[in-house]
Amino acid sequence: MTHPHARELGSFLRARRNRLSPHDVGLEPGGRRKVTGLRREELALLAGLSTDYYQRMEQGREVRPSDDVLDALAGALALDDQERRHLFALARAARRPAPSEVRRGPELVPESTRRLLRVMDTPAVVLGRHLDLLDWNPMAEALLGDPVDYPPDRLNMLQLMFDDTRTGERSCPDWERQALEYIGMMRTAVATDPAHPRATAIVGELSIRSAEFRRLWARHDVRESVSGTKTFRAAEVGDIDLHWDTYPLPGSPGPVMLVFTAEPGSADADRLRLLGTLHASRRRR
Repeated sequence: MTHPHARELGSFLRARRNRLSPHDVGLEPGGRRKVTGLRREELALLAGLSTDYYQRMEQGREVRPSDDVLDALAGALALDDQERRHLFALARAARRPAPSEVRRGPELVPESTRRLLRVMDTPAVVLGRHLDLLDWNPMAEALLGDPVDYPPDRLNMLQLMFDDTRTGERSCPDWERQALEYIGMMRTAVATDPAHPRATAIVGELSIRSAEFRRLWARHDVRESVSGTKTFRAAEVGDIDLHWDTYPLPGSPGPVMLVFTAEPGSADADRLRLLGTLHASRRRR
């Protein structure tokens, strides 16, 4: 049976190889090509490996590359620091025997984190390792909607991003960029435990019903703690531009807190405050 980390390593290498063209690495394309990216033999040549050895790595067969081989591959593939860490993490996990049994306990939000959420005056949520929504504060409810409107197994940021009932949100100019951020976070989580049933269920379902997800997932982008900006379209107050950041919580891997903030003194801050006030008045009623 193929080691799950070796399989994930092979998929990552293949995606990164397909991302490069001969021109990117100073090679002449020559003749008709059946592939858009580099051929296996071209990458093997650049990394100083035999084509057979590299091919076995991509196929997820029992190959345990040394750190020197990984360094050579990272250079040949022009990986950035985050991608390089991902490559080494997958390869080192693939060197270890696959455990016959993996203990996977429930994801818990520390009580101190729950208290912090309640006193924050800006939208914040806690996401599990597979982007499940574990907790949120009233401001997040005002901005994102009430999570109790969804079944518990659907409270997942990736599933909500690709929810067919929310397709109007995909017209936002930054929708794909944020989808890639979430997908990259999921890829990083999958690298720690490729056979985790929750990851398998989410990725499997989205792969079946969303061509957009399949296209973006196939890129094999990875993200660690990330940040960005997003425009929210709130009918009551108008568009709100917010910054968002993720903050890792204790655990290995542990949940992350996702926090949305507005520029102090800006019109966006005023709209966000008004949205929170309107939501609070509705709750009191």
